[in-house]
Amino acid sequence: MKKFEDFNLRPETRKFIELNHFKDPTPIQEEVIPSALKGKDVIGLSATGSGKSHAYLIPIMEKVDPEQEECQAVITAPTRELAAQIYEMARVMEKADPRLRVQLYIGGQDRQKDIDQLRNRQPHIAIGTPGRIKDLFLNEGALRIENASMLVVDEADMTLEFGFLDEIDAFAGRLGDKLQMLAFSATMPDQLKPFIKKYMKHPITYQIGESVRFNPDIHHVLVPCYHHSYAETIMSILPGFNPYVCLIFANTRTAASEIADELRQNGISVTELHGDLTSRQRKQAMKSIANAEDTYVVATDLAARGIDIGEVSHVISCGFPNDLEYYVHRAGRTGRAGSSGTCYALYKEEDDASIRSLMKRGIRFDHMRFRSTGWQTLRPYGQKHMRKEDDELDKKIAMVYNNRKHTKVKPGYKKKRKNEIDRIYRHKKRDMIRAKIKDEKKAMYRENARKERSGS
Repeated sequence: MKKFEDFNLRPETRKFIELNHFKDPTPIQEEVIPSALKGKDVIGLSATGSGKSHAYLIPIMEKVDPEQEECQAVITAPTRELAAQIYEMARVMEKADPRLRVQLYIGGQDRQKDIDQLRNRQPHIAIGTPGRIKDLFLNEGALRIENASMLVVDEADMTLEFGFLDEIDAFAGRLGDKLQMLAFSATMPDQLKPFIKKYMKHPITYQIGESVRFNPDIHHVLVPCYHHSYAETIMSILPGFNPYVCLIFANTRTAASEIADELRQNGISVTELHGDLTSRQRKQAMKSIANAEDTYVVATDLAARGIDIGEVSHVISCGFPNDLEYYVHRAGRTGRAGSSGTCYALYKEEDDASIRSLMKRGIRFDHMRFRSTGWQTLRPYGQKHMRKEDDELDKKIAMVYNNRKHTKVKPGYKKKRKNEIDRIYRHKKRDMIRAKIKDEKKAMYRENARKERSGS
């Protein structure tokens, strides 16, 4: 295992690492940092919480020259919250080297103020959402990034899904020919590959943690909503567990807001994190999360992606996302660093196809509900109630197999076993026909008796 000392870093970069209290590089840092320092284009595939932000911040700190009065590195993130979180991490660079200037450019903050400041001085490192960086560079001509030598696209798959990749495409082509690009993502969808091919030169791909995608230490529990709302179902199961931090996922912004409101009406203090919040509400939510003020956080996939939300002990998935990869990401927010975790998947009838698809992919669900007496185990999902006669039939067939275990195997035993099972089925079918005829006769006798009584 490599050490930070093996990278031969400048004193300022070593101080940056020291201020972050890092001891050893994480697996993604161990792979990415040496290649990034050599100027290679890199694709890093790893989950949130793997240390990927510093896998590019450390090389940027090493390569940016504070003596040059121009922007040398650009970092994009698909959401304001994630961009702001990266900015807070990068601000430590300014403590390590006071000559460095790091600035954040996102929607919701004073655009004209950003423009006025840029007229006077450019940052060495620009961090922001693709739309705001494109606007300040191409539309206003205020942010001068045409000479930047490094471009980082963080959460590239999410950037693609929400249509922000076109905005990066609009300004990336205006950067220098010697541009070094680093893209970080949880997955690598096919639609992202044309962009990679267009801007990256022989990129090196590092994929970290794929073997633990379905973490065996995560307990998946299916909980039926029946005819209740998600918030009502959440309230019904809360007495059944004691979370340190519980992350509640909703599929839409509206659903997240409704769930949070309903929980508050029931006396539960929650933090909301979704796209319908105002800039002030977003900042307050991020502060609340950073300080672990609330045990429960209600979020959408987009808003929570990449955000470091403490030690999540439990996840509640309110339904299933259209892209089931996001369910895997939801569950993966717990059970990290070798610890165990639980993901409660609240489901309704329309979730049947999603549940069956996840089961085929290897996720094992326990099927449970919570009552005043405690957790109750339900029949395995999809298993119908077996009638008494079906149960007896299965027992007879099982006896055929079991009897063979205690007798000497003779030639033709498989054929004999098949004939014996066929005989059981024939008897079963005959008994069913007899029972049906008997029921029909009873019905006919009752109908004749009714007619006689009525005199018809």
